[in-house]
Amino acid sequence: MKRAVLGLVIGGMVACAASSAAAPPALKPFERGSWREVLRAHAGRPTLIHFWGVTCGPCKIELPQLGKFMAEHPDIDVVTVSADLVPNLNAATQSMLDKAGLAAAENFIFNDGYVERLRFEVDPSWQGDIPRTMLVTRDGAISTIEGSAEISDLDKWSSEQGRPQ
Repeated sequence: MKRAVLGLVIGGMVACAASSAAAPPALKPFERGSWREVLRAHAGRPTLIHFWGVTCGPCKIELPQLGKFMAEHPDIDVVTVSADLVPNLNAATQSMLDKAGLAAAENFIFNDGYVERLRFEVDPSWQGDIPRTMLVTRDGAISTIEGSAEISDLDKWSSEQGRPQ
């Protein structure tokens, strides 16, 4: 009896350790005010902010390239925002980020039924097309790439950012 109980306890501990080690980082909810918080949190650092979606064909091709970019440019902060209009895609979103090598990025998912309000906070002229990449310089200047970003353009932008003074 004692062995059976001990076996259950040890088995449960091993299962808990395995599940906690395998648990991906939680996606952060992107809601009202998140845009300002992202900009504030990364102020003074060059930051690539990529809006994408699980249901977006070009995004599926671009994400692994961004994962490689992030690995090759540790001096650039990378933030992703899943901007799908389809609700309840957390598992699929996290899976795509993991496979693309972006699990270590700061990752958000739209968390407001009124997505137009979220897009308006980011850019009042944004109609919702994805992929969309926003490049924020150390001094806070933002340039936007609508559609798929060319990695060579991102590499060039990264090299222009230089080191902090």
